[in-house]
Amino acid sequence: MINAGYARIMARYNSWQNDQLIPLFLDMPQADLTKDRGAFFGSILSTANHILAADMLWLSRFDPSMAPPFESFDKWTKLHKDGRNWAADRQRVDGKISEWAHSLREVDLLGDLHCVPAGGGAAYNLPKGQGMLQLFNHQTHHRGQIHAMLTAAGQSAPVTDIAFLPETA
Repeated sequence: MINAGYARIMARYNSWQNDQLIPLFLDMPQADLTKDRGAFFGSILSTANHILAADMLWLSRFDPSMAPPFESFDKWTKLHKDGRNWAADRQRVDGKISEWAHSLREVDLLGDLHCVPAGGGAAYNLPKGQGMLQLFNHQTHHRGQIHAMLTAAGQSAPVTDIAFLPETA
């Protein structure tokens, strides 16, 4: 069953995953971080930017007072040009995700979200619980791509198994 408790656990997981990526991004040479590695969004940083921009979009769907990063989907992968600026914004957005998840009540996941696709196409309605699942599933999917790119780049990729999620994350 989709519930607010799931959102809180996944918000912790999201922060833990990103907290492991930040030192890697800060230590990697810029050329390695931005090198096109043949992934869907090209580079490690472009993929990380895409996740960050999508998180902002999903949060804005739950809380219309938060604006999405861009109206144009093609700008998402260019949100930040380096790991340092990405890391600062990532931590800010992770804080917003955590605040949102911890404020959720079961009733907040009832009803539908009205979604306008960032990449174009017809608007649609999505059950709020399913939208919450999409927010966290999307992050996990693309972080898996980052994990593969880091490994291919000779970096030590972080632990991703939710079974190892620390209580303090």
